[in-house]
Amino acid sequence: MMIRRWQPMEAMETLRRQIDQVFDELKLSSEYSKCWLPAIELQDTPENLLLRALLPGIDRNDINIHVTRDTVSIAGERRYPPGAEDRGYFRSEFPYGKFHRVVSLPLPVQHEQARAEFCNGILTLILPKSEEYRHRVVKLNLGEMASATPTTTLEASSESRSSESSAAVATAT
Repeated sequence: MMIRRWQPMEAMETLRRQIDQVFDELKLSSEYSKCWLPAIELQDTPENLLLRALLPGIDRNDINIHVTRDTVSIAGERRYPPGAEDRGYFRSEFPYGKFHRVVSLPLPVQHEQARAEFCNGILTLILPKSEEYRHRVVKLNLGEMASATPTTTLEASSESRSSESSAAVATAT
């Protein structure tokens, strides 16, 4: 067994570093608490992804949107009403100040063709899916299946939904 001498200065330096780290983390968390995040919904439709963000009380000129192939960034600011400091609020739970929300998309989109609508405090982004991720309809001919032997394979042809008949339709993703 090895005997090691206690060095109080080394122990004090380790303690000082640990305390500094705790205060640095508290400082970072208080900076993030000044920022708020709007609620979002991400919906999948056959042709598009729809991203909705709840932004009531925000002017459309105070919103910045950046769309890339796989992410959407929404930033902006909800400003305090004029004279709010002088009104003597006892309690205010409305989020004010800047916000920045980055949403990772589950599949690539055609970001050049993205559209935005802002109505009644709800921002709606229409993000067209990349061609390879759109739902395709494949028509299978069941008439051949009745006379088919177990070793026979069927041929599938790709058609649009408007020309569906009584044949079975499978969705390929």
